[in-house]
Amino acid sequence: MINQNILQYESKVWATADLLIGAGIKQSDFPKFMMPFFALILVESRVLKSIKEVKEEQKGFDKDDILEEIKGMGIGYNTFIIEQDKTLKNICLNDKTFDLDFNAYLKGFDDETQVLLGIDKTSNDVKYLDLTTLAGQLKGKTILYSFVKKWAEIDLTGFSNSEITTLEEHIKRKWADISADTAGEQFTPDDVIFLMADIISSMIKPKKQEILKIYDPTCGGGNLLFGVEDRLKESHPDVFTQTYGQDWSDALYALAKIESRFRADSYITYGNTLVDDKHHDLEANIVVANPPYGVDWKGYQKDIEKDKSDPKRFHYLPSVSDGQLLFMQHLVSKMSTDGISMGIVVHNGSSLFSGDAGSGESNIRKWLFDQDTVEAIVQLPTDEFFNTGIYTYLWILNHHKPAQRKDKVMLVNASEKFKPLKKSKGSKRKEVAEENRLEIVETLLKFKDTDFAKVYDKSFFYFNKQAIMLTNVDEDGKSLEDILPVKKGKEGEEIRAKSISLTPTKITQVIDNETIEINDFEITTFDSSKYKSLLDYYEKGVNLTVQSLDYKQNLTVTTAEATYYYDTDKETISKTLISETKRVSMVNEKLPEYKTSALTSPTTINELGCGKIVIKSSYKKASKTKTEMIEISVDLMPDYQKDYEIIPYHPDPQKNQRQIDDFMAHYVSKPFIYLDNTVGVEINFNKVFYKPETLRPITLIMSELEVLENELANLENELSL
Repeated sequence: MINQNILQYESKVWATADLLIGAGIKQSDFPKFMMPFFALILVESRVLKSIKEVKEEQKGFDKDDILEEIKGMGIGYNTFIIEQDKTLKNICLNDKTFDLDFNAYLKGFDDETQVLLGIDKTSNDVKYLDLTTLAGQLKGKTILYSFVKKWAEIDLTGFSNSEITTLEEHIKRKWADISADTAGEQFTPDDVIFLMADIISSMIKPKKQEILKIYDPTCGGGNLLFGVEDRLKESHPDVFTQTYGQDWSDALYALAKIESRFRADSYITYGNTLVDDKHHDLEANIVVANPPYGVDWKGYQKDIEKDKSDPKRFHYLPSVSDGQLLFMQHLVSKMSTDGISMGIVVHNGSSLFSGDAGSGESNIRKWLFDQDTVEAIVQLPTDEFFNTGIYTYLWILNHHKPAQRKDKVMLVNASEKFKPLKKSKGSKRKEVAEENRLEIVETLLKFKDTDFAKVYDKSFFYFNKQAIMLTNVDEDGKSLEDILPVKKGKEGEEIRAKSISLTPTKITQVIDNETIEINDFEITTFDSSKYKSLLDYYEKGVNLTVQSLDYKQNLTVTTAEATYYYDTDKETISKTLISETKRVSMVNEKLPEYKTSALTSPTTINELGCGKIVIKSSYKKASKTKTEMIEISVDLMPDYQKDYEIIPYHPDPQKNQRQIDDFMAHYVSKPFIYLDNTVGVEINFNKVFYKPETLRPITLIMSELEVLENELANLENELSL
């Protein structure tokens, strides 16, 4: 149980910021100055506690023995403290000798601690906590002594590691509120940490003295990783734990690394987990993470695309604008193949539904569901995290589901399972209280439907995105496709032409009472004052003009025999013969034989069916027989339209196809052919837990209207008096 007295130091820590305000330091820079000194008193408290413990164990101690004993513990040490019996508080008693004593105090730390604190680092070193530089800046503002003195008054020696972790969580949360440099996604509230740990504790059955490896690839300052460890030890006191974490925030890594040295079997590393995995051979029993939301990974895209991890980490790649599903895949790759193998990952809503079928996001979800790794997803309340008010979700992963849960996924809508905070903490206005946690855990254990939880076969979340090619038809159900010429192929198969080519003599379009007319279909000249060459003329002039012609807007194509236009009312291409003495030219227009009958009126119109009039221009290089030219051509083509239909999915292939066919027969009336079918996966909490608003009875509405009418009548009477 956490000693709540530890939280009295939260206000004492923040009281140190009063001096920063007076020195003109921006509030957003407070964390940068406070972190190193918080780490300093943290290290000192653990050294002092270790000295006390060693003294108690070794009566008649020798200082050298004490030093060697503490060195062997690997928690950090300070010869200044041990040899001179002086602490930070002692050296602040004399402001005259403070500078020399403080420098000696810092130099008294072991090499690793000096590196983490940033003591006398060179310009080429990683910053980490950068204490020397920041202390120099405070000295320049003449507040270093006063600032250190305030920190020296904070004594943490009497508290356990887990209690200090709780204090850290509260301090770091405030840092997240005021500084964009301390990415807020790394600070997970303690109530969410407790919930995650309680879920895991309730669902695992470790053997006595079993070693549980816990891993967090985005551990930040270690709050989530160490918080879950402490909670698991409370629930399973007869197991051993090992913690593994990695982060590439300089300061937060240093804080986590410092704390890890006070814990048995804790391994914290520095670097970008996605491209420099320092725990590449780890198989963890429990994985937890609160990875950053909406952070792009474009800067290291090539490295991820070339990743050759074994086992493979990244099966599909999400949009470069958001890398949280990369962390999801990375976590799954770390889950043990034997024994306990669970994970809980915090995500925002985009991981549930972003990306269409076939996208990287959808394919990642499908991959997770295909291998049956997702056991449940819990929707948390809004206003639960310190720096965002959005809904967040816990993805509960399990490589070894119980038999009755195979191929099933539970959704838990815990959005109303909270207690309002008496005082907001940044954006955090709610907490999942103990009674809420117990209810959520019990629901997950029972794995049965309730009013706020539903169990589904995993296939429920799959869907078909069926691509089809529609053939648009006119009001009589005809398409130009029906009259395209057909010829025999080499194997005797029928091959239908893709278009009917026309030989135009004029193209006319009227736009805003202005007539655009093209008569020259083999252009060989150009205005040399405007264009460098005929090719330049083509690229900058004619091509753009031709491509902008809209066949549905008063456009007429004239050939030697007929005119063609698109009838927007009937959605068909109409053909009008110019003279009854002329017949359709089979050579020029390549129309089928049955269209060549004599016409009896110059206004006779043939409706060819729904289609498009496609006008193109192409540049032709000079040949032996022809000069270079720009050729304008006209083709009549069927009007095809690619479309997609979203259709429910069935895991049996034959039944799935039957569902698709039935859907098409019911909803699609135009001729079509099937194209690719892509299966996607998305999770829609709003759809699953939607509760329609109860409509009021009509009698109640009518009575309210009657009251309003009476009130209006009374007002009118008063005005008329």
